[in-house]
Amino acid sequence: MRYRNLLLFLVLAVLWGSAFMAIKAGLAYFPPVLYAALRYDIAGVLMLGYAWYALDDPIPRTRSEWRLVAIGAVFLIAAYHALLFVGETDPGVTSATAAIVVSLSPVLTTAFARLMLPRERLEPLGLVGLLLGLLGVVVLARPDPSNLLASDMLATLLIFVAALSFALGSVLTRRSDATLPIESLEAWSMLGGALLMHATSVVLGESVGAVTITTEAILALGYLSVFASAIGFLIYFALLERLGPIEINLVSYAAPPVAAVAGFLVLGEGVTPATIAGFGIIMVGFVLIKRNAIRQELSAFGTDHTGPADD
Repeated sequence: MRYRNLLLFLVLAVLWGSAFMAIKAGLAYFPPVLYAALRYDIAGVLMLGYAWYALDDPIPRTRSEWRLVAIGAVFLIAAYHALLFVGETDPGVTSATAAIVVSLSPVLTTAFARLMLPRERLEPLGLVGLLLGLLGVVVLARPDPSNLLASDMLATLLIFVAALSFALGSVLTRRSDATLPIESLEAWSMLGGALLMHATSVVLGESVGAVTITTEAILALGYLSVFASAIGFLIYFALLERLGPIEINLVSYAAPPVAAVAGFLVLGEGVTPATIAGFGIIMVGFVLIKRNAIRQELSAFGTDHTGPADD
């Protein structure tokens, strides 16, 4: 069983890491927010079909359940992906850079939880971890005091705000008193988020006429919608149930190396020393914040493996 979980974890890291490359590739053919909306049109329909298959009743019935869906649609889907896609339009932001900034989400989620959930508390060492995570983003952005409005720095800031949105949305869903199966929550959030992004696309003046239909465009959109979103989230649900939130969060840190390799192989993107340094600093911040949970996971892992192997 553990080897199957490891294989699924690696597959998920590849799917989600290479998604940053697919976003970058598809932006040559789609306006950014419209591109994100189309991705979740398709993914939302697929997820709703799966929810209908897996659940007795996939439709939210109460006001609190629809409020939970609205949080997911606004923060986890619409704001996060619109900002991420717009940020990746900048030529100076590579797939690896975007993935590394997004990998800050678990750190930011912990920080929001400490602020908003009464039982959570951020200890001094955890605060150091949070500051290190933020420092990692600064290293990635490489701010130049003489040109603070440089396009790549603003693009990196947009992606950072996207990570903030995802982290805030994650904590707000935990604060909700509604209980909704994750398959149903994801499906309706995807569809609601897609609708919001379509509206935003119109407000921004994006046009369907600006879409260039090519084989590469279809492959990029299809990969993001079917593999990175629909299949990726199904794997995520399975691993979340088997491994718990601490171990599955580590996929955020497995994704950037995949994004770097995929960006290099497909788009010819390079990896700078600042990229590697920023990733390392964010990783250290994550370990400091999650040190107690990681210690517990390692202890449980050692206990589980004192007997015969599962396979």
